[in-house]
Amino acid sequence: MPPSTGPEPAHGHWFHRFHEHVIFSAVGLVWARGREMELMHRAMGFAALSLLTLVPLLIVVAAADLASGQGFARWLVAGLGVTEVSQEEVELLFGKPGQALQRTTAFGLAALAAFGVTFGSAVQTGYERVWDLPTARWHTMWRHVVWLAVLIGALLLFVAAPQPAQSSAWLTVAVSLADLAGAFLFFWWSQRFLLCGRIRWRALMPGAVLTALGLLGLRVFSQFVFSPLIASNAVTYGQFGTVLVLQSWLVGVGFVVYGSALVGRLFHERRVMRRLDLEPLDWG
Repeated sequence: MPPSTGPEPAHGHWFHRFHEHVIFSAVGLVWARGREMELMHRAMGFAALSLLTLVPLLIVVAAADLASGQGFARWLVAGLGVTEVSQEEVELLFGKPGQALQRTTAFGLAALAAFGVTFGSAVQTGYERVWDLPTARWHTMWRHVVWLAVLIGALLLFVAAPQPAQSSAWLTVAVSLADLAGAFLFFWWSQRFLLCGRIRWRALMPGAVLTALGLLGLRVFSQFVFSPLIASNAVTYGQFGTVLVLQSWLVGVGFVVYGSALVGRLFHERRVMRRLDLEPLDWG
């Protein structure tokens, strides 16, 4: 008969218990779902497609905004919230707006629009992976065209707002709140529209709220991190350094868009489960 080893110490499996607690917590669930849908890879794909398909189209569209006279550089500066030094590097990267209009033919514009539509298809696929939905059928491609048009219109409204340096404090706060509300409405509608109405509005609301807040936080983060990086990388690597920072920022945007939708889904599911647990059973 083997000798007794005595009672097991209470702290013998503390790491195992801690590991289980983390796995079954909200953070662990988000981490597991994010790995399952390859969140980081999708964010990097979002950035690559943005740079290759969406940005060229936006450069031409922004060049047609003759009122600003700064083209896509003004759009990007407004989104990044960079300083004046970094703003000059961004403007040098994208050149003069008039040149974009003069060198773009009707065929080139049609090609840019077609490539831009593929970006909408990629965003739709990302949302479908978030909600574990099958891929939408081919006849829903018209939704990508409509979504792209609404996205461009939303960006035009965003850059039309007065800049903080040109407005008072109360107007700056009002514009920031309007941007936050506009981002919430756009991404709330985008999820519902690109998912072809397969998910209810109420279930999509948490993801839209988190996306708007996440983009606001990314903009604040850009002012302290990406803006100095643009200035320093421009000295070290030239315009290629500016492209690297821009690509990193787009990865952050993709991570916020898909990650917020994923966390919003998990929040909605937990809210539904909590409500079902509180409701009494009806046996008829």
